[in-house]
Amino acid sequence: MLLRQVIGNVFRRLRRERGITLRELAELAQVSVPYLSEIERGRKEPSSEILAAICRALDLQLTDLLAEVQFDLTTAVRSNLPVHLQTAAIRVEQRTQRIPSGPRAYSNSPTAYALVA
Repeated sequence: MLLRQVIGNVFRRLRRERGITLRELAELAQVSVPYLSEIERGRKEPSSEILAAICRALDLQLTDLLAEVQFDLTTAVRSNLPVHLQTAAIRVEQRTQRIPSGPRAYSNSPTAYALVA
């Protein structure tokens, strides 16, 4: 996932949460509607001036934008991490040993098996 895509997703989410249309936000930020749309879709990488203008229009501090972006990036990375399961190879060896007799004995068989990892 590219940084510009995450920034665009955050802007779109915040704009919708505030109930602002794309046209309204573009006017407030003084950018064209098509350009803002491209930013929201992650197709354009906005300059720091454009980021600041959109943040001002959304009444958002740049640090808050970056915190949202960091959270979304962290979430995306964690959800895409491959899960590696390690399993130990186990083999069964036949061993001959004396098994005690008496009330505690479970088997009269002289053969025991051991799991070896």
